[in-house]
Amino acid sequence: MSDSAVTNQTAGGPPKVSKINEAVIRIAGNSQDGIQAIGGFLARLAGRSAQEVMTFMTIPSTISGGPSIFQVRLGSGEVLSPGDDADVLLAFYQHSYEDHIGSLKQGGIVLYDSDHVEPKPEWQPLYHHVGVPVSNLTIEAIGGTAKDKGKNLFALGLVTRIFDLDVVKLEGLFGERFGGKDASVLNNALAAFRAGYNHSLGEVLETFKFVDSQGKAGQQVVMNGNDAIAYGLIAAGVRFGAAYPITPWSDVMEILRRELPKYGGSFIQCEDEIAAISMANGASFAGRVAVTGSSGPGISLKMEALGWAVMAEVPLVVVNIQRGGPSTGLPTQVEQSDLNLACFGSHGDAPRVVIAPADVEDCFYTAIEAVNIARKYNVPVFLLSDQAIATRIEAFAEPKLEQLCQDITPDLSPVADYKPYDLSSPDGVTPRVVPGTPILSGRYPIAGGLEHDEFGHPSAAPKLHMQMTAKRRKKLQALAATLPTPKVYGPPEGNLLLVGWGSTQGPIREAVDRARAAGDSVSALHIKYLNPLPPGLENIFSGFKSVRVVELNDEGLYGYGQLAGLLRARYCDPKIRGINKTDGLTWKVKEILEHARADMATGLQRK
Repeated sequence: MSDSAVTNQTAGGPPKVSKINEAVIRIAGNSQDGIQAIGGFLARLAGRSAQEVMTFMTIPSTISGGPSIFQVRLGSGEVLSPGDDADVLLAFYQHSYEDHIGSLKQGGIVLYDSDHVEPKPEWQPLYHHVGVPVSNLTIEAIGGTAKDKGKNLFALGLVTRIFDLDVVKLEGLFGERFGGKDASVLNNALAAFRAGYNHSLGEVLETFKFVDSQGKAGQQVVMNGNDAIAYGLIAAGVRFGAAYPITPWSDVMEILRRELPKYGGSFIQCEDEIAAISMANGASFAGRVAVTGSSGPGISLKMEALGWAVMAEVPLVVVNIQRGGPSTGLPTQVEQSDLNLACFGSHGDAPRVVIAPADVEDCFYTAIEAVNIARKYNVPVFLLSDQAIATRIEAFAEPKLEQLCQDITPDLSPVADYKPYDLSSPDGVTPRVVPGTPILSGRYPIAGGLEHDEFGHPSAAPKLHMQMTAKRRKKLQALAATLPTPKVYGPPEGNLLLVGWGSTQGPIREAVDRARAAGDSVSALHIKYLNPLPPGLENIFSGFKSVRVVELNDEGLYGYGQLAGLLRARYCDPKIRGINKTDGLTWKVKEILEHARADMATGLQRK
């Protein structure tokens, strides 16, 4: 906790209250304990209190459950990452205590359930230990039958008292969460929470209070990345989707399945991933941009049908929430190892657009952008998110929906004639005329997976295949010319440029802030448009002695990851190398700093 230190209350004196700017709270237990619920309540409270918030969670990949954590970073100023080390560790079990005590800052608070945790003597001088019999006190508050579902809220009451959080707003969140259930559920939740809140810690622990937030005028919304993608697609006008469930994509699917019927749309759970993308292809061809999605294993299965979408030139959005691979890999952990799959997965020359949102807010707006690019250029667009953003909760300014929501119902006005694959267009883009539109010439086109002439009729003519291949390529080249050159975070020249994409943006920027505060010449660049790449990157790279691409994937055979490989292939610049890891966890700021400082210390320049 910045700007404060933990001290015991003076005997007989008033409670000590310390002002803080931010706090990192790690909750460790089992997945069945509702620790995600605690973290979610804290995150949503922050959003309604005009605070910055960012979360991080791990969940077991087995159906039977197991150890899990939820980390939430609350701040009165800008929050760029979930935090490297915790100020408070809330531990429900012995394994929670022993496995995560190392994540706690020295002198931090470990708040533990004394019914299940026996502190280690060697750690007691290093951390401020506070034991509370959470399980037994929960039984006293709401009865034995509900103890396993109530101790999380009892613990939340303790945390609420420690940080002087808004009780009224929290209890309002309980009402929203449990109000649709039997009245006893909400009553038990409130009883457990209030028992924890009223449990006195005054003899052993001071109270902390966040300073007033700055620059947070207006309403905020609080959601995770999967929520933001789903609602962004709805705002963009998508009214049809098809998919098969898989972690961590399934949340997007469930929201669309619940919400699309409210707007006259539908979402179909298909028998497999191949059927899903085929159905989405058909819906897109019929006149409206459709969406399908999955995670790595399911995306692999969709690739042949994706090639059909490229050949037929239908607008399609494919959402890939990346997880660790290969095969079923790490279903509940994060990697950025599907970039090559997204760019090059289909057979043949099958160009498609790939864009990656950087945070939860960006997920919402990028979903809208993906739909609009697909419509304008008649191409499949990959929206490449990852497990870290998918489950991360953030607060951001409420979107102006009255300006953003769009109706993409096709125009069925008659046209004189129509060639869907017209070769006369210099940029390869042919405006779509959807099935059902009267064509006065009487020449109606067809669509299929075979190479074709300008009306879609199959043709294997060598010259025509060359022309059509060029047409499909030119569309992405035309898009690339319109993309904005990303801005450098920090000075435009220096010793080291850290390049990232997707969920790495926040930790990289925080690393740059710390490095520059220490006098190091470091800047950052975040690339959102991955295929095609935006113009002007080579000019940015030329201003730095070293360029390192920070990715959550393997360094490969030659010392750099997937985006670094794309950049080296594009710019033939050997100073572009990788900073990579594959532990299934998000980047910590200190990990990036260690790599950056080692790079600057050695001055390594492989030619």
